[in-house]
Amino acid sequence: MNGNLIVKNAAQLVTCSGFAARQGAAMNDLAIIENGAVKIENGRITAVGPTPEVTAGIDPDAFTVIDASGKAVLPGFVDSHTHFVFGGYRAEEFSWRLRGDSYMDIMARGGGIFSTVEATRKTGREELAATGRARLDSMLAFGVTTVEGKSGYGLDRETEIRQLEVMAELDRGHPVDVVPTFLGAHAVPPEYQGRPDAFIDFIITEVLPEVSERGLAEFCDIFCEDKVFSVAQSRRLLTAAAERGLGITLHADEIVRIGGAELAAELGAVSADHLLQASNEGIAAMAAAGVVATLLPTTAFSLKEPYARGRHMIDAGCAVALATDLNPGSCFSESIPLVVALACLYMNLTPEEAICALTLNGAAAAGRADRVGSIDCGKQGDLVILEFPSYRFIPYHMGVNTVERVIKNGRLVYDRREKEDHAAIY
Repeated sequence: MNGNLIVKNAAQLVTCSGFAARQGAAMNDLAIIENGAVKIENGRITAVGPTPEVTAGIDPDAFTVIDASGKAVLPGFVDSHTHFVFGGYRAEEFSWRLRGDSYMDIMARGGGIFSTVEATRKTGREELAATGRARLDSMLAFGVTTVEGKSGYGLDRETEIRQLEVMAELDRGHPVDVVPTFLGAHAVPPEYQGRPDAFIDFIITEVLPEVSERGLAEFCDIFCEDKVFSVAQSRRLLTAAAERGLGITLHADEIVRIGGAELAAELGAVSADHLLQASNEGIAAMAAAGVVATLLPTTAFSLKEPYARGRHMIDAGCAVALATDLNPGSCFSESIPLVVALACLYMNLTPEEAICALTLNGAAAAGRADRVGSIDCGKQGDLVILEFPSYRFIPYHMGVNTVERVIKNGRLVYDRREKEDHAAIY
């Protein structure tokens, strides 16, 4: 395929049209075209509308044509918060949590992030790339065409840089676009225990300059949390990152309410993530500042924690995004249908809001709303074709993948039907 593609006769063409995040009630407007079609030329969308209009006068020999009769067609999903490049696993921690051990208790005895840090420091570049590529393959099958990936499992210069370099390699060689985020301040490493300010100094002076000068990351993130990094420490690092031209985002108010949401609004962060404990004042401030509230329902589900107040945030005028938070500890899952089902059932989002949160608003949270996240002329030709005629089947068919085909830049890059036929042969 040459990037010239027409998808026609879609039962629903769910465009999610827009070039910036939708806030509040606007998240319910998915701008659906029945019997819709989209034309992609050289990987870019050049026409969107009813099938008779888009296909009129087209030379069929110049395009690959996909007939989507009886199918819903959506923008490629954007998973805007993941930690998909890491070494080792933490399956035993799942059992520990089941017996009542808290996330912070596990961290305190050397588990949690520290366990993955130790494993990742020992994992070579080739292995990190191989496992990262396999995870991207799985995400692609769920309809993800753009993913944000964080470092943060090195907490030193060498490993943090290696994680970011691996993400750059994967971005060049895999259909899924990778948006790299520097999360050097994911935790205070053992060698800096009791000295978090000194560790922030180290990140600012020894690691951040190389990350920014080499263009290894688009964003800088920090775990702004009680007993991890304070609001003041987070402000210092994020301000330094912004001065170096990086976008800023933060893990905010996940476990204890310390004012992370308010800090995100103060600094004009692109997004604030988790937000399980965010205050009403912080939510209102984020809405006013245009900060995307990125919610991670599968993490709350895995940790058996109360869910973030997605319904309240949207009603307060926030732009809400949804993401998987794929990581080896608190949420080892890249399941998009599970994210959508949990958001609808336990965060009280409508199916329309959940789809907006995974497309246009996810793109905004990843700094990519100008090029992905909707089916609009000028954007990348990234599409998902479902096996069913409506987007409503995503939460309705709970936890089951309804994605049949995935198109990236006008090229068919995943077709579940071919995989099923191949499997049947053997």
